[in-house]
Amino acid sequence: MRAWRLYAHDVIENEPMRLEEVPMPEPGPGQVRLKIRVCGVCHTDLHTVEGDIHPPRLPITVGHQVVGIVDQLGEGVTNLKIGDRVGVPWFYDACGKCEYCRRGEENLCPNARFTGFHVDGGYAEYMLAEARYALPIPEKMDDLHAAPLLCAGIIGYRSLKKADLQPGERLGLFGFGASAHIAIQVARYWGCEVYVFTRSPNHQQHAQALGAAWVGRPDEKAPKPLDRAVIFAPAGEVVPRALENVRRGGTVAINAIHMSPIPEMPYPLIYWERTLRSVANATYQDGVAFLKLAAEIPVHTTVTEYPLEDAQKALQDLKASRINGEAVLRVASDSP
Repeated sequence: MRAWRLYAHDVIENEPMRLEEVPMPEPGPGQVRLKIRVCGVCHTDLHTVEGDIHPPRLPITVGHQVVGIVDQLGEGVTNLKIGDRVGVPWFYDACGKCEYCRRGEENLCPNARFTGFHVDGGYAEYMLAEARYALPIPEKMDDLHAAPLLCAGIIGYRSLKKADLQPGERLGLFGFGASAHIAIQVARYWGCEVYVFTRSPNHQQHAQALGAAWVGRPDEKAPKPLDRAVIFAPAGEVVPRALENVRRGGTVAINAIHMSPIPEMPYPLIYWERTLRSVANATYQDGVAFLKLAAEIPVHTTVTEYPLEDAQKALQDLKASRINGEAVLRVASDSP
């Protein structure tokens, strides 16, 4: 089978990944093998390739928004059958025994593993998944448009929850890429007024098309105070700007696995009981709940399709903000 392999970190312009023939993986106990149909392209993939974050081993195959068909079962798997269509998100598995797992905070488990980081991911023709963590894909969703929901959608949904967003509130989104273009649809479904801060003219137009009440640059002031804000841009200087726009008692959630340093800022920005918190990964139940909600709304993802062979070009376009919504790699056809 073919898989993109990363042997050493480098900027994506230098095309550090290699498309190679590798042995077919065999599922162990509790695992299934997936024939991959599509895989979304995420900023976390870019951070991994360029060395902003470091997987515990190289080489690795990145990619963690995978839609595939179960084609082989490992020993003891009873919840899935051959031919089932499932998704594999960033959260791959957790120990299930530590204090965090027992509290339902498996996303914080010290032994959690992440797809395309600890284990080989979806920039390939086949991969292994833990059967009990594979997500069922609603029937009404096609492969291509389901892929972004598996990371951009799930983590965006968790970010709205960690921002304490309530129906009808005023929400600010800083950065408007794959995750934000889904989060705005959820927020609008909840009756929220959404204000979008982004430098990209294309992203500004995309936000307006999706119902943003106001669109401006990150250094602009919103015309009204925000109740909540979510930062999607991995830029530390955005944090004080977001706090400046949030009312007393409001919340700013940072949705970024990697971010440049947050600058020193005056205490009054966070005074008056404003809350600043990070968003770290997501749980399996976040995935189940969000996919159900996404089908109910329904969420419409904006995608740009690339063949598997063009994975590095997709990452280059992502880095240059040339994509509205999300890039998705087409690995195989929708037909079984």
